Amino acid sequence: MKKTAIALAGFAMFGFGVAHAGDAAKGEAIYKQVCFACHDAGVAGAPKLGDKEAWKPRLAKGEETLDKHAIEGFTGDAGSMPPKGGRTDLSDEAIKDAVAYIISKAK
Repeated sequence: MKKTAIALAGFAMFGFGVAHAGDAAKGEAIYKQVCFACHDAGVAGAPKLGDKEAWKPRLAKGEETLDKHAIEGFTGDAGSMPPKGGRTDLSDEAIKDAVAYIISKAK
């Protein structure tokens, strides 16, 4: 039992098996570098930053789904999202941070 607790603590400490929750503060910089190009103007059906009504149905799907769509890309009724906003060089964690920032402005 003691070995199991130590192993689980190690996994948690080093992030193994633990999903990365987006950090809105870090995500603001990514948004300003990448995401603004579509989400400030509504390009290709992108919901605008801070447009609570446009984000409401998307938020209802949950942050995990929004992260997945932002990372992998998504085509829906209103438009499309390219994988990682076209910046495939960005890490999944950076994209999740940007999503967290966008969500913080949509609530």
